[in-house]
Amino acid sequence: MAGTASPSLVWVLVEYRGAWPPSGFEGLDLDAGTKAMVLSAARAANARVLLVRRPGPRRRHGVASWAVLRHESSGAYRQHWGTWERDEDLAEIASALALPGGTGLPPAILVCAHGQHDPCCAVWGRPVGLALSERWPELVWECSHVGGDRFAANAVVAPDGVYYGGLDAGTSVTTIEEHLSGRIHARYLRGYTDLLPPQQAAVAAALGEFGPAGRHDYVVTQALREGDQWLIHIDGRPPHPARIEVELRALRTPQRQLTCRAAVEGSVVIYQPTSIRSA
Repeated sequence: MAGTASPSLVWVLVEYRGAWPPSGFEGLDLDAGTKAMVLSAARAANARVLLVRRPGPRRRHGVASWAVLRHESSGAYRQHWGTWERDEDLAEIASALALPGGTGLPPAILVCAHGQHDPCCAVWGRPVGLALSERWPELVWECSHVGGDRFAANAVVAPDGVYYGGLDAGTSVTTIEEHLSGRIHARYLRGYTDLLPPQQAAVAAALGEFGPAGRHDYVVTQALREGDQWLIHIDGRPPHPARIEVELRALRTPQRQLTCRAAVEGSVVIYQPTSIRSA
């Protein structure tokens, strides 16, 4: 799974309690002008728009939430939350995307449960969402497609920008508990959304070799490529190694069915560590 997190630094969350179309927010029957405004602002900010809802029984009425979550290159996390009842209220998202947002708020824990996009996500994701919501009811949301259906159940901590996959009800609680305590483990890690796939795989390899670390304890400083070989340089914060070099080989997997709904077989590139050295 390492190296498969979809790139994103800005997240737009829109709580929607009705049925989610396969295309998520774009497929909703909303005011056309408002939807176009939100999508245009999101594209300009390189933001990902996700539908969200609380796990468990569906609430059909009442005020719904929206949020803009931002992971800055400095490592700072910023959030802007609002509410909506009418379609036109969502226009505030476009304004929020142009503002820095506030600090000090806890992250959102997003669990993909988008069954209309791929049944695997609903079958595996909903039990994980319920398990996590029992532990952190105010932080956990089911969300629409985040990529990597073959790794369901998938969870994303935002705006941290950390993807986890292959989770079940038990492993998800332990994994997220460790994450929130500043200990990211390699076992279920798909990657960090501010890094390129080989860089994500290199950080996962470092975590696997030297033990869990905080979100910003490892910084990728250089990535060199020669053919299908990669050399990734990583700087670490104490007590982790100060310098790490990870060598990777890019491999294409055999053809196979990648998701429950895939009509044809496909293959993907994976990054296999061949050497991990500390300096």
